[in-house]
Amino acid sequence: MKIDSHHHIWDLSVREQGWMVGDALNPIRQNFLISDLRAAIAGTDIKKTVLVQTVTNYDETPELLALAEAEDVIVGVVGFLKIDAEDALSHLDKYENLPGAKYLVGIRDIAHDYPDPNYLSKPTVIKNIVELGKRGYTYDLLTKVPQLRSGIDLVKSAPNVQFVMDHISKPFIAEGVIEPWASMMRELATLPNVVCKVSGMVTEAKWDSWKIEDFAPYVEILLEAFTPSRLMFGTDWPVALLAASYREVVTLAQALTSNLSPTESDQFWRGTAVRAYGHTLNEIKEIS
Repeated sequence: MKIDSHHHIWDLSVREQGWMVGDALNPIRQNFLISDLRAAIAGTDIKKTVLVQTVTNYDETPELLALAEAEDVIVGVVGFLKIDAEDALSHLDKYENLPGAKYLVGIRDIAHDYPDPNYLSKPTVIKNIVELGKRGYTYDLLTKVPQLRSGIDLVKSAPNVQFVMDHISKPFIAEGVIEPWASMMRELATLPNVVCKVSGMVTEAKWDSWKIEDFAPYVEILLEAFTPSRLMFGTDWPVALLAASYREVVTLAQALTSNLSPTESDQFWRGTAVRAYGHTLNEIKEIS
């Protein structure tokens, strides 16, 4: 049993994806539906998935929850809240009364797209995320290197909240730059209430010419700092299609973790996601 802890679904006839700016994104400027996901994972060992929000629009999360309710492959949803808003939790209240609400396992905001690099350490953000933790939700950190310091400060300020770092905080893999990413990720890993998704890497590399060796230094640091028990696999499909097929992303992760023991491998491919996103993943849709 392997879990893809991070993928998306979107239908451009329902709404545009406002982050799709520039011709470089044309290959993914199309609909990606649940049927496309099933086709993509066919022939891999991926059996269950976590569906993650893509837009800062409160209409999207109810749709994702309804999809999870209807589709047995999806075992969790990471929904959206504008987490610095005073009324953020009122939207969470609405989510909790929707069909499919039991699939809501976490919340995310698009922190790396906001102009303030300290967005995640704003007092209102911390207050709202502390409340998320009290309600049993995780919070997914979406940062690039410039926002990573703020993310560390947030994790320190909310020790009772389970955090999940998305996309290894998007280091500059194409340029081969390690610092200051490595030092900050090691610091982040000293905090016990955060785990990290090994996801979204291929789109941070050279899209048309990446090699396994490009990623090895970054993953080695993560394995040392977090250990496999605090790392989880994710594809970031269909965004990843800019640089790799679904199968290629899976194969890349297999190559980078080939030295793990069977127990460590199970943590990376399944166990960390189940623990981080809560007991519901282990109870619904026979994920265990």
